[in-house]
Amino acid sequence: MENFAKKNQIIVKAKIITKGKLIDEIFKKLIRPNLIEPTFLINHPTEISPLAKNYFKNPLITERMQLYLAGFEIANGFSELNDPKEQEKRLKEHQKLLKKGELESHPYDKTFIEALEYGMPPTAGLGIGLDRLITILANKKSLRNVIYFPFIKKD
Repeated sequence: MENFAKKNQIIVKAKIITKGKLIDEIFKKLIRPNLIEPTFLINHPTEISPLAKNYFKNPLITERMQLYLAGFEIANGFSELNDPKEQEKRLKEHQKLLKKGELESHPYDKTFIEALEYGMPPTAGLGIGLDRLITILANKKSLRNVIYFPFIKKD
C-alpha cells in the first residue's frame, strides 16, 4: 500500500504512518474528488475512528459513515463506543501517538472513561458541514466563497 501511495504521489502528513492513515489519504487524493453523486463511505478503520464502536465486533473497522457529494464531505457520523475498557485502550494508544508528535490523535481523558464506567446507552451522532452544503447549493468551487468569517493566516 505504501508503494501504491508513493506511485500516486500521495504524501501522508503523519509522524507514524499506519495502514488506516494510508487508506484515508489514498481515498482523499484519488477517490473523494470523483464522488459527485451522493455517496456513503462506511466502516472506517478503527485506528482513525477512536471514538466509534467496532462493526459487529470486528476490531479493524467501525460503525462510522461519511456522506460525500460533489467531492465534499457533507456529513460524518458514527455509533459511539460505549465500552469503557475498549475506549480506554484506544485513547491510551492515541495518547502515545500524541506524545510522539501525532497531532491528530485524541488525548487520554480519564474523566470520560470514568463516566463510561457508569454506563452509556447505545448512542450515535451525526455532524453536518453546512458550509460545504452551501458551497454545493451555491454552485461555488471553494469553501472560501461561502464562509462568513474566514480564517486568516498570520504572516
